Amino acid sequence: MNKERTRLERLFLRMEARFPRLAMILYVLRQPWAMVIRIPLGILLVVGGILSFLPVLGLWMLPLGLLLLAIDLPVLQRPMNGLILRGERQFKTWRRKRRDKKAASQKPPA
Repeated sequence: MNKERTRLERLFLRMEARFPRLAMILYVLRQPWAMVIRIPLGILLVVGGILSFLPVLGLWMLPLGLLLLAIDLPVLQRPMNGLILRGERQFKTWRRKRRDKKAASQKPPA
């Protein structure tokens, strides 16, 4: 197993820990036998993300589809690793700013 694949596996494990309701689905979709489900589902999600201007479909489908395809396509593993890590950092920064702003607004004036 190469370095990018190992990092992707660690990121999936971290996502499973962070989102326990989705953990079982992620675990099943990562299994080698689930490739029959994973590739068509990934392609459908990417197409749905591209067609996000339609009312039912959304832009959230695109990264999810690419993430599923990255399990089987080594070409996508490095970009998806970077995307996940950058997204986690931005989310932590956003959450920290929100928490600090909330704490500052609750502080009584001196």
